[in-house]
Amino acid sequence: MTPDELADRLDNAADNLGDVVARRVVHTAELGRGIIRANASGRPGPNVITGKYRSSWEVVGRAIPHGAQCTIGTNAPQGRRLEYGFVGPDSLGRVYNQPPFPHVGPAVPRMEAVLWEQMLGAVEEVLG
Repeated sequence: MTPDELADRLDNAADNLGDVVARRVVHTAELGRGIIRANASGRPGPNVITGKYRSSWEVVGRAIPHGAQCTIGTNAPQGRRLEYGFVGPDSLGRVYNQPPFPHVGPAVPRMEAVLWEQMLGAVEEVLG
């Protein structure tokens, strides 16, 4: 490979890198949401009563230079209490001793591993 061919290949990779990384970051976030939802489907995570909490998890993505940023979260009021537990009185004076039912924390190592795999795949894809 000549230096000019290498330069062309690297220019092409730089032009495509942002789109490839963005696609793979969103894929990882969607997978992460699925893992969290699965973890929120019974012990050791929270039990499913109506399914509204489990379905409240969303992925919000936005483009950034050369990639994407994704947030996985819920606006459900019980989210923090389910993940971390709650001990003490609430705003109405009711006293709780609710244990944690972790479902997000256990998903993080798997999401991290998938993201590493996806970023290695992105490099291989753009450098082909």
